[in-house]
Amino acid sequence: MPLRFILTAIIILGAITLWVNQPPSLPDYSIPQSDESITRGEYLVHAAGCISCHLAPDGGEALSGGQALLSPFGTFYAPNITPDPATGIGNWTGTDFIGALKHGRNPDGGFYYPALPYRSYQGMTDEDVLAVAAYLMQQEPVTATAPTHELRPWLGRWTLGFWNRLADLSEPDFPDYDDPQVERGAYLARNLGHCGECHTPRSGLGIPLYEREFSGAPLPEGEADDITREALGEWSEEDFAFFLFLGIKPDGEFVGGEMEPVIEHNTSTLTQEDREALAAFFLRRGNGPSE
Repeated sequence: MPLRFILTAIIILGAITLWVNQPPSLPDYSIPQSDESITRGEYLVHAAGCISCHLAPDGGEALSGGQALLSPFGTFYAPNITPDPATGIGNWTGTDFIGALKHGRNPDGGFYYPALPYRSYQGMTDEDVLAVAAYLMQQEPVTATAPTHELRPWLGRWTLGFWNRLADLSEPDFPDYDDPQVERGAYLARNLGHCGECHTPRSGLGIPLYEREFSGAPLPEGEADDITREALGEWSEEDFAFFLFLGIKPDGEFVGGEMEPVIEHNTSTLTQEDREALAAFFLRRGNGPSE
């Protein structure tokens, strides 16, 4: 093979790699300081599932990270999201929060692994992201460094630009709903609460199969249930909202497995109005992204 051809291929591959990994150009965002934003941020941190992943594994209350997140691609470790400037997010700006949660980028512009569910969080409003930032920045700083991820040797961060481009092509345009309660439920399920991260099956590349959205998927330990309207069968909206509050199914069985901390730290803390919105979304909409 001629050397010129090899060099040309290397240059083209390098240019494409730079292009797909080019960070977005974002405006300057400031973190709000009002009591209202901080209180709203506390609610959103629970609703977004931050507690379940970022609590210290020793059972403490600090969001200092370190929990192991198992996946087919290896083991990820949740980072410290307390405002410690050395090992946490103490030096982050509002723009850094927008970049992380909505674009999957760290403050230096590189990609985060999608163990951080930014593919779902990208639908969050800027206002909600900044309220999350306002609350997190008010927490007690903790000096703690999470272990290094233990991943497949080929899974370098440089591959994530290509992965995200493929994920962009796979993601459908989700419909808007005329019913404001269902629309609110869609935001909570698809974006803030990122239910599909566990309940939607994935391809071998880890990209969600949206044509089977919420139809159940294997987990490292067990399986996430099928929560499409068809699978929920005789569940009423009242049943669903009650389940999100106490983790009790209509037959009286208590939830277990990986859903247990979701109920404890996430859905049980929602307002009744938001739990009812989730119930309306899952039980009134059609199945699949085209509804």
